[in-house]
Amino acid sequence: MRKGVDIYGKLDWPTIFIYMALVILGWFNIYAAVYDETVSQSMWDLSLNSGRQLIFIAASIVIIMGIIIIDMRFYEAFAYVAFGIILFLLILVPIVGKEVGGNKAWLGIGSFGVQPSEFAKFITALAVAKMIGTVGFRMDNLRNQLMLFGLIGLPMVLILLQKDTGTALVFTSFIFVFFREGMSPFLMVVGICAAFIFILTLLIPNQLYLHGAIIIALALLIIFGKKKIKRISVLVVGAVIVMGVIESVDYVITDVLKPHQQNRVKALINPDADPLGYGWNVTQSKIAIGSGGFFGKGFLKGTQTKFDFVPEQSTDFIFCTIGEEWGWMGSFVVVALFMALLLRVIFIAERQKSRFARAYGYSVVSIFFFHFAINIGMTIGLFPVIGIPLPFFSYGGSALWGFTVLLFILIKLDAHRGQVLQRL
Repeated sequence: MRKGVDIYGKLDWPTIFIYMALVILGWFNIYAAVYDETVSQSMWDLSLNSGRQLIFIAASIVIIMGIIIIDMRFYEAFAYVAFGIILFLLILVPIVGKEVGGNKAWLGIGSFGVQPSEFAKFITALAVAKMIGTVGFRMDNLRNQLMLFGLIGLPMVLILLQKDTGTALVFTSFIFVFFREGMSPFLMVVGICAAFIFILTLLIPNQLYLHGAIIIALALLIIFGKKKIKRISVLVVGAVIVMGVIESVDYVITDVLKPHQQNRVKALINPDADPLGYGWNVTQSKIAIGSGGFFGKGFLKGTQTKFDFVPEQSTDFIFCTIGEEWGWMGSFVVVALFMALLLRVIFIAERQKSRFARAYGYSVVSIFFFHFAINIGMTIGLFPVIGIPLPFFSYGGSALWGFTVLLFILIKLDAHRGQVLQRL
């Protein structure tokens, strides 16, 4: 009994309180998103998303207790085993899974189902942390880098086969973990530059202007820089690559992306071009958030929410409900809570004594940040709509359980940070 008391005393309670606040706020907003004033309803009604979410929250409490009880060494010792199991489940999904919302990403019987891709996030985080925490592991070794990219690449490919592009893209966030553990920032810089060029090409239809700007910039760098053959060669090759990226954008949009994905890109660039078609979601989302003003319309008073103007109101677009009913102040509080959670997780990760726990901590913050930034960004038109849930707010058992396990494994490891991890 004394040991149990000690464990609970060492848990990071500030993080737990932030988690509780987010989950409770999420539950209230899920109820607001499905509320119908013409029908007698309560938050506890199991026929509503809010009632079912309450069951998921209760199950999360049981899951948390299990995580705290399990020996901390278990998470590192069985990381690869769990990774193998989740890959097997991801392979099964396209074969025997059921389709929900256009994505065949669920396994289940009857009305009950789970989404393995949500659990793949924390399991992949454990596998990545285990590899990084291996004795003698060096991040500057090419073989090690290829193995790490293989670890995140396998679930990505399998999830893409389920037509769940949004969830697959979450795994790109692990690049921040690799960077923290010693990988050169070159790849990250190249990726950011490529994304910037891609977006710029979409915004400027006439590609001749971009090519002209690159040629002028290249000429100026050569004229006013050092006249060394190696330097000039690198500049020329870089310019050719950038121009190649520009030329490839049109091919990617028209021949690689599917029609619904093309519409998402069009909605990002100019949602007003087709406000009743592909621009509907983003346009209505921004109207809902903007109509909230500074203090919002009040709990259960959102008209955009009540009349279902925004699709997927209780899942991907739950932030619209927050903006409409609680206004700028309510949105600020939610964003502040998420920022507090992210900063707290970084603090926890940095105080770990084992590389495994630290790498896992940075995996947690990377995944949370990706979901937080992309979900809110897509509701206000900064990112394309790719089906990314807002942690602890969006309706769904698999998502809530996945995020809960992701966070509380770190809390469990942190509670034992003074101990030396030993293999089981």
